Amino acid sequence: MAMGLKEVSEHDSSKKYKNVGDFFKKGEFEGHGRYFFMATDNSKGLSDFYANAFGMGIGYSMPRFHGFSVSMSGFFIYDLGSSDLTANDPLTGQRNRYEIGLFDVQNPNNHHDLDRLEDLNINYKYKGLDLKFGKQHINTVFINPQDGRMRPTLVEGLTASFSPGKKLTLYGGLLFGASPRSTVKWFQIGKSVGIYPEGLSADGTPAEYAEQVKSRWLNYAGLEYKPKENIRLFLWNQVFDNVNNTFMFQPEWIIKKRKFEILLASQFIRQQTIGEGGNSEVSLRYAEVGSYVNIFGGRFEFRKSKRWSVQLNYTNIGNTGRFLMPREWGRDPFFTFMPRERNEGYGDMKAINLILALQHKKLPLTARFGAGRYDLPDAKNAALNKYGFPSYYHFISELRFKPKGFIEGLEFFFLMVNKIGFGEDYNNPRFVYNKVDLSNFNLIVQYSF
Repeated sequence: MAMGLKEVSEHDSSKKYKNVGDFFKKGEFEGHGRYFFMATDNSKGLSDFYANAFGMGIGYSMPRFHGFSVSMSGFFIYDLGSSDLTANDPLTGQRNRYEIGLFDVQNPNNHHDLDRLEDLNINYKYKGLDLKFGKQHINTVFINPQDGRMRPTLVEGLTASFSPGKKLTLYGGLLFGASPRSTVKWFQIGKSVGIYPEGLSADGTPAEYAEQVKSRWLNYAGLEYKPKENIRLFLWNQVFDNVNNTFMFQPEWIIKKRKFEILLASQFIRQQTIGEGGNSEVSLRYAEVGSYVNIFGGRFEFRKSKRWSVQLNYTNIGNTGRFLMPREWGRDPFFTFMPRERNEGYGDMKAINLILALQHKKLPLTARFGAGRYDLPDAKNAALNKYGFPSYYHFISELRFKPKGFIEGLEFFFLMVNKIGFGEDYNNPRFVYNKVDLSNFNLIVQYSF
């Protein structure tokens, strides 16, 4: 769980305070502690890794005064004992992929000086308007916490939401900086792209866009409209200056019966390159000039009260180009997303999965199980397969326990992921290592107060 600061009261704190100290005492503190164990068991002959991380953070929000409030927070991480995450696999020459993300991907040798300023912003609220400027947590379609490591992705800029009534909410943002998860620094928005592995350019040569993406800002605008209680229409558009424009439309319809509900949803995404694709030099571009791709998705969900639900999801990425969204910024918005893998960087992809969610009748215990098939282009087809992945089956098992009473705020989470390749890997372990034919285990214990 990302430690987003608690919102202070929307009501004006116009009452008089005894002194400045009394004013600050009326603010709200929040604390968060997190332990994370992760281990990956790769196929025989390839390297395995494990990591133990612990971290704590604290945040503070000043009392609201004439609609304004100031918030700040920070977090530190400590390595309690892990494999050598700087060691490359002897057979492939590739480095660790998953466990290194618990610390600092830019400096794997750094096990102790892992602290980061996270929130530092001023917020204004008035009726249905909410404005925030500065360093902050956000959770949008394409930029989100992607909370699968120790700390989430953060951004810097101006964000806004406005609800003129119960049926309509408008969103907007202008961002100029980011601090991706698994890092401890803040970056100008273009420089935040390429911190993670870059994969291949469309011509099959290694991508070299790290620190070369010339983009000054990113803006987004969204609309959520609920004309009826059971109908939701969602529009979103994001412009990444000099790189690409991404549009999404997602309608949802809930059919309510006495003992169950059915959710029907569809998703359309269109992305096209704008400007220079990030750089005038072809070898340094993030996106191919003139490229575009259309994506379609669908969801059928059957819900039986709050006890259980089952989803059938589908995603189809067109074959005209690759869907590109910096992995540093967030996880995929696709209905078929499952933890520990994404389908960013691909074209001509078809995916289907089944998700079962269960809630214990008496205990605060939830479980989720998923199975999916992901048909990708040939692993050697760099034009449509950026990271050289063979097609694979994906399985997840999750358990989440959130006790009540005296220890409320404590949470236990277990995740096991299995991926089995069925596409051609050409007997090349570079197409297998940390990609398919592996198991990934995660245990998280955290406490928020």
